[in-house]
Amino acid sequence: MTIIDIPAGWPTDEAAARALQRELRGRLVLDEPGPEPGTGHVTGLDVAYDDERDLVAAAAVVLDARTLDVVEEATAVGRVSFPYVPGLLAFREIPTVLAALDSLAADPGLLVCDGYGIAHPRGFGLASHLGVLTGLPSIGVAKNPFTFTYDRPGAARGDFSPLLADEGEEVGRALRTQSGVKPVFVSVGHRVSLPRACAHTLLLAPRYRIPETTRHADSLCRRALTKALGAAP
Repeated sequence: MTIIDIPAGWPTDEAAARALQRELRGRLVLDEPGPEPGTGHVTGLDVAYDDERDLVAAAAVVLDARTLDVVEEATAVGRVSFPYVPGLLAFREIPTVLAALDSLAADPGLLVCDGYGIAHPRGFGLASHLGVLTGLPSIGVAKNPFTFTYDRPGAARGDFSPLLADEGEEVGRALRTQSGVKPVFVSVGHRVSLPRACAHTLLLAPRYRIPETTRHADSLCRRALTKALGAAP
C-alpha cells in the first residue's frame, strides 16, 4: 500500500493556510456558465478519515452525465495534511484528493464535491479550492447549511430558496432534490453559475436526496480506507 506524503511546503499552521486561502480565492472565476447539464463527464469526490492512524482515503468517481453510468474510478490514501480547523478543512484532504484525480485517465469534466464552494465563511470551500487548483469547473453539494441562513424551500422536487450570508448575499441555494425530503445545499465552486449548479445537482439525484456522484464516491472512499487499514502494520 502506498501512502501519499504531505507535499513539501504545505501549510502547517492556521496563519499560513489562511494566507494561501486568500491568495487562491483571488483566482476564482465566477462569471462562466459552466458545462451544459447532462453532457460530458461529472466526477464525484469524497474522503474518509481514520484519525487514530492519521490517514485519509480519497475517491474520485467519473460518471457519464447523461446516463449516470460509472466511467472510471480511482482512490488514493494519504496522511492527514492539516489539523482540524473549521473553515480550513480542505487543507486536511486536498493532497490526497488531487492524487486520486491525477490517477484518472478519463476527463473529469465537472467536479462535484461533498461540501461547499463559495458558501464558506471566507468564500472559499473545498469545491472552490479544487476548482482553482485544477482549473476544472466545480460545485459543492453539502448535506448541511454550515453557518448560513435560508427559508425552507417548497416541498416539491426542484424547489429552492437562497442560502444567505450575514450581509444578505446569496452564496448558494437550499435545493429540494426529492419531494418531501430535506434539501441539499448547493454552491458554486469555480467556473459554474449557480442556476446551472442546481440543474446539475437535480440531474445527478434522480432517485435519492444525495447526488449519485457523492453516493458512489462515499462508498468507494470508505472501502479504500478499510482496505488501507487492513494492510497497515
